Amino acid sequence: MANDPDQAMLERFVEGDPLAVEALYRRFEREAHGWILRIVRDSAAAEDVLVDSFWRAYRARARFVVTRPFGAWLRRIATRAALDHLRSVRRRAERHLGDVDPPAPADGDLAARDAIARAFSRLPAKLQVVATLALIEERPYGEIAEALDVPIGTVKSRLSRASARLREDLSRQGIRP
Repeated sequence: MANDPDQAMLERFVEGDPLAVEALYRRFEREAHGWILRIVRDSAAAEDVLVDSFWRAYRARARFVVTRPFGAWLRRIATRAALDHLRSVRRRAERHLGDVDPPAPADGDLAARDAIARAFSRLPAKLQVVATLALIEERPYGEIAEALDVPIGTVKSRLSRASARLREDLSRQGIRP
């Protein structure tokens, strides 16, 4: 995230100064929202996760090192909040749907797109976020690794597992990837 704030503002943030918190929110709100939206793919959910991310950042402010980039720190927090959201959505969906099979896709591009969206939603959150960022958003592995706070090799292995699961799921739905 660009334009990291000056060290004095970050120190005030760590101390809990409400004006510094508000200034940081205003400065990073748009970028964080865009990042979260790429992961959760739902505008209303992205708004909720954005608020949760800033709340988490505020509660963790004492652990922030003011000499480090605030944007990268916030992106890691936002990524974890988005993953928690995806896990929560998946648990709720599993509770409500049980073992009901989704309807068979109809002909056409819309049906294929729906099948792909269903396959993505069935991925575990850790695989889903990597697949979304790498395959849909075409983000570099290094950026994904930094946001998830994992090595690049972990990003590659998660992407490989996600791709295999997506191929398998789509094949079961009659879609050839």
